Amino acid sequence: MDYTDRRDAGRRLAAELTHLLADDPVVVALPRGGVPVAAEVARALGAPLDICVIRKLGVPGQPELGMGAIGEDGARVVNERVMRDAGATPAQLAEVEEQERAELARRARRYRRGRPGVQLRGRTVVVVDDGVATGSTALAACRIVRARGAARVVLAVPVAPQDWAERLGDDADELVCPFTPTRFWAIGQFYQDFEQTTDAEVLACLAEAGERHGAEPAVREIVYALPDARLVGDLLVPHHPLGVVLFAHGSGSSRHSPRNRAVAASLNRAGLGTLLLDLLTTAEEPDRGKVFDPPLLGARLAEVTRRLRADPACTGLPVGYFGASTGAAAALWAAAEPGTEPAAIVSRGGRPDLAGPRLAEVTAPTLLIVGGADSGVLELNRLARAELRAESALLVVPAAGHLFEEPGALAAVARLAAEWFTRHFTFED
Repeated sequence: MDYTDRRDAGRRLAAELTHLLADDPVVVALPRGGVPVAAEVARALGAPLDICVIRKLGVPGQPELGMGAIGEDGARVVNERVMRDAGATPAQLAEVEEQERAELARRARRYRRGRPGVQLRGRTVVVVDDGVATGSTALAACRIVRARGAARVVLAVPVAPQDWAERLGDDADELVCPFTPTRFWAIGQFYQDFEQTTDAEVLACLAEAGERHGAEPAVREIVYALPDARLVGDLLVPHHPLGVVLFAHGSGSSRHSPRNRAVAASLNRAGLGTLLLDLLTTAEEPDRGKVFDPPLLGARLAEVTRRLRADPACTGLPVGYFGASTGAAAALWAAAEPGTEPAAIVSRGGRPDLAGPRLAEVTAPTLLIVGGADSGVLELNRLARAELRAESALLVVPAAGHLFEEPGALAAVARLAAEWFTRHFTFED
């Protein structure tokens, strides 16, 4: 049995768990790979989705081979057999554990974003991962949810070795696995697509599940009265946001652009707030001189940024810019203005070259996304990137044109943007 990807594995695993429907279960996923699997299980069972952050303690030189695992609430499991077979020493274990505890704390902050976990006391809890190999991480997760008061623990995975029940002992009350092959080397061999799950995907899955079990946040129209114009924007801030992204639209576009709204919706699902902002008034839009005026647009974006930081819904949140076409130049211009301090910038089919001398003053990590078929703009982006002094990347969406209208092209832009922003939006400890 092969799975197409983790979502497919989750749907097939869910079919084995329908007997739990009457138990009103909670589904707990092991990030990152277990989250897309668990999202499908939670959807099928109508259950809330939570996470249990675990870090594998990989054998030095063989990081995929777990000699133990650590988790939230101080959980710790050591696989003496794996350590012995791999020749790993206690000193090596301690060194790996120190490194992984820092990453464990980082991921817990990023994924939870200050929100409390789902109440597990007295509940049936289904712990889900994308598979079991040594069993160390699964053991740690089962012990954590048990310590949090779970009345019944069910461990469910799409694939595991035939002896997985022996490896896990009594830490779970029930084990569910539809596929236990005789020849098992690694979990990934049973998936056609086993690409690494990103932080953005984890956050999107958690946001989707949260929307099913709580009220969706509403879009709020805001009018910014600037000295030279009254600008209108649509602000949406999800529950427990990771940050907020301001959209600077391109020539001939507005906050009603279906392309930018589609990207914004994807960012919202990843736990990011969005402000779709018109930098020109309706009367100004026909004026091509203003459309191609980065100093004017950048100054307006900078002023809105300062005001947004004072909005109670956004206070203390990292701020980023998403610029399309000429809006990219406005975003880069604003990024060099005092008091804006964006944490990250993404340009979609943008004209960063129009920011001219401001490029060297930008300090925010900047991602330039260009369509592979948009050759003229691609060359302008290459030249502009050479002027940037901050961290930057130029990513090409193959065969996509300037408007990314080709099937899957805009979805690729949204995914790349979500990954860039979630990577660079961090909170102070």
